Amino acid sequence: MAVDIQSEEARLIRQLIPLSTLPSQAFNSLCAQLQPEHAEQGTVLFRRGQRDGDLYYLLEGSVNLRTETFTIETIAAGSDSARFALAHQVPRKVDAVANSRIQFLRLNADMIKMANEITYDENESAMMVDDLGDSDDWMTTLLKSPIFRSLPPANLQKLLMSLQEVSCAPGEVVIRQGEPGDFYYIIKKGQALISRKPSPNAKDIKLSKLVDLDTFGEDALISGEPRSTSITALTEMTLLRLGKEQFINLIKLPTLKYIDVDGLHEQMSKGAEVIDVRGPDEYRISHLPKSTNVPFFSLRMYLKTLHRHHPIVVVCKDGKTSEMAAFILQQNKFNALILKNGIAGLSQDQLLAEPASFAIDDGTETGNLLMPVNESSISVPAEPRGERSEEGPNDDLRQLVQQLKAKCRALEAEKITLELKCSALARQLEKVKNEQDRMGEK
Repeated sequence: MAVDIQSEEARLIRQLIPLSTLPSQAFNSLCAQLQPEHAEQGTVLFRRGQRDGDLYYLLEGSVNLRTETFTIETIAAGSDSARFALAHQVPRKVDAVANSRIQFLRLNADMIKMANEITYDENESAMMVDDLGDSDDWMTTLLKSPIFRSLPPANLQKLLMSLQEVSCAPGEVVIRQGEPGDFYYIIKKGQALISRKPSPNAKDIKLSKLVDLDTFGEDALISGEPRSTSITALTEMTLLRLGKEQFINLIKLPTLKYIDVDGLHEQMSKGAEVIDVRGPDEYRISHLPKSTNVPFFSLRMYLKTLHRHHPIVVVCKDGKTSEMAAFILQQNKFNALILKNGIAGLSQDQLLAEPASFAIDDGTETGNLLMPVNESSISVPAEPRGERSEEGPNDDLRQLVQQLKAKCRALEAEKITLELKCSALARQLEKVKNEQDRMGEK
C-alpha cells in the first residue's frame, strides 16, 4: 500500500537522508511507490558479502549490525543514525538482524536516482527540505545547503561523521587572506564579514556579509591557491567545518562534472551556454565561438541571467578557475560542466580572437570574492536566449529596453570594480609619497 503523504508515516520518511533533500513534487511521486514492511525479532535483513543495491531504512524498533562473533552497533528508530540507510556499503560489511519487531523501508537505489532527476518548478516553496522539525537540528542545517542535495547517501553519512562543530567570538578571524586553505565551513548560526586587501599594506575592503546556512572556504580547497579573502565573525558564531581531504573526496569529486572537446560540441548543439571565466584581456586574445565572457569575480552578480533549464559549460585557461566557478553554479542549482584542461587543451583553429561583449574587467581572479546579489548589482551581458515569444514591434521594444538595462548594470558593476582599484591605488600612492618624504628628511 502506498504511503499517504499526509500521514505520520510520511513525516518520518521525509526525514530520511537523502529523501529529505528531494523537492516536494519528487517526494510525493516517490511516496506513491513506497511500501513499508514489517519483520519479527531475529529476522535477517541482509548478510555480509551481499551485493544487492537495496537501501534499508529503519522506521520502528531496533536493528543489530554484527559480525560473526559480536554486535558492532545497535540502531534504534528515531536516532540520527537511523536517518541513513543501514550499513549501505556494497558488498555488505555486516549482518543486519532485527533486535525487536521492526518496521522498515526497502528502497532500490534507482528509485532515489529517478526521484532526484524529476524536474521541478524553481518557485516551488519547499525546494530543498520540508518540515524537518527543530530548526536547531544541525543535520537539517546541513541539508539545506544546495550542494549536498546530489551527493550519494554514503557521502552524506561520512560527511556527518567528519564534520566538526566550532564556535567563534565576535571579531575573531575565521580565515585570513593569503593563508592556505584547510577547511570548508557551513554557518550553523551567526553572521560574518567578507573582506579583502587589494595589496598587502592596504586597508581591508568590506565586500559582503554571510548569514545562517551560508558556506565559505571552498575556493582555496578546490583551486589549491591561498585564501583570497578574509572572513571575520560579526556575532557569536557556530560553524560546521570539514577538512580539506574530506571536502575533496566527499564533495568536490562527486559534485564536479567534466567534458572533453567532443562533449563540448555535443552540449552546444543541444543549446548549452558557454561562459568563459577568465579576465577580459585573456578572453580577447582567444576564446571559443559563441562563448560569453564572465570574469570569475563577476559570476555571482551574473547568476540571475543564466537559465537552469539547460547545461552551462564553464571554460578558463586550464580548468582550475572553472572548477571554482562550477562549484558556485552547483550551489545555486545550475547544471554546470567543466571543459577539461580549458583553453589550453584546444587548438588555435578552434578559437576566435575578438572583443568580448559587455565584459566586466576586475583585473584579477579573486577566488572566494563575494559581492551582494541584488537587482541593482546584477550584470546582464545580453538578453537570455530562447525566452522571446512571437516577434513584433512590442517584442523589439522590450528587447531594446532589456539590452539597455543590461548595459547599465554592466557599467554599474564595472564602476564598483574601478572604485575598488582607485581606492587601492590611492593608498599605494600615499605610501610612496610618505616614503619619499622620509627619504627627503634624511
